[in-house]
Amino acid sequence: MHILIIGAAGMVGRKLTEKLVKDGALGGKAITEFSLVDVVAPEKPAGFAGKVTSWAVDISFPNTAGPMIAGRPDVIFHLAAIVSGEAEVDFDKGYRINLDGTRQIYEAIRQEGVKAPYHPRVVFTSSIAVYGAPFHEFIEDEFFHTPLTSYGTQKSIGELLLTDYSRKGFFDGVGIRLPTICVRPGKPNKAASGFFSNIIREPLVGMEAVLPVGDDVVHTHASPRSAVGFLIHAATMDTAQLGWRRNLSMPGVVATVGEQLEALRKIGGEKALKLVRREPDELIIRIVSGWSQRFNAKRAAELGFRAETSFEEIVRAHVEDELGGKVA
Repeated sequence: MHILIIGAAGMVGRKLTEKLVKDGALGGKAITEFSLVDVVAPEKPAGFAGKVTSWAVDISFPNTAGPMIAGRPDVIFHLAAIVSGEAEVDFDKGYRINLDGTRQIYEAIRQEGVKAPYHPRVVFTSSIAVYGAPFHEFIEDEFFHTPLTSYGTQKSIGELLLTDYSRKGFFDGVGIRLPTICVRPGKPNKAASGFFSNIIREPLVGMEAVLPVGDDVVHTHASPRSAVGFLIHAATMDTAQLGWRRNLSMPGVVATVGEQLEALRKIGGEKALKLVRREPDELIIRIVSGWSQRFNAKRAAELGFRAETSFEEIVRAHVEDELGGKVA
């Protein structure tokens, strides 16, 4: 089996690659080849004896998608995106990567199928940012798309394209709307939601973190561990169960910022909690206020997608996976 991961150098892409290498197979089929793509060349995964091709490309540039698809990968994970905060500030860049880049990947698959029959599984990472106010208490999959950010608009269009290209038989697509992935390892990025991870990750290693919103902000979260599980399940599930509703919201843990901080206190102690510095940021507050908060992921759960059940469980997963089971 040949796996293509677009956005492989990012946190989720790296963890997905590591998990697939560890498992050695996907859907019961042995993995023999990886094609890994990002704006910087992803590293060859340790412990993998098969063929690895590493691409350093900007997916929005003309004629870059075709060579990636020419190898006819069996499963394509499209994870690449300009994150929410950056897409809002840099309008041109957001649309170029998140919309134009996605369309070029889909078109390359279609054109490859013109040469000879080709019908890969495509897993597209969308976002809960596709929804917009006025919100109901719980958001169902059928809730209307009125995104209040450029990022949400770009992801919503990507979902529509995925459904249409699947309907036309160009590929077999599944779109998964990720909740905020937390706790993200590594350094802070430009995502507007980044503070959700920062206020846990940094204090657990004895560093200060800035909290730009109030304690009453509510959001839905899942761990990187769960995100990888979502992707693998989407790649192997029977898509006949989806019909033409090809995009669905993933399960997660609903928590206020205050509840996040309480989980930090329980696991890291009062010293960790004192490292969180409140510093309101009007741009972040405005962006976050345009996001939906609570989701009814009944459909995803019925289809076999699983996540944590408490925010404390999410923090403990981070401690186990990234800190060797220990906090500062």
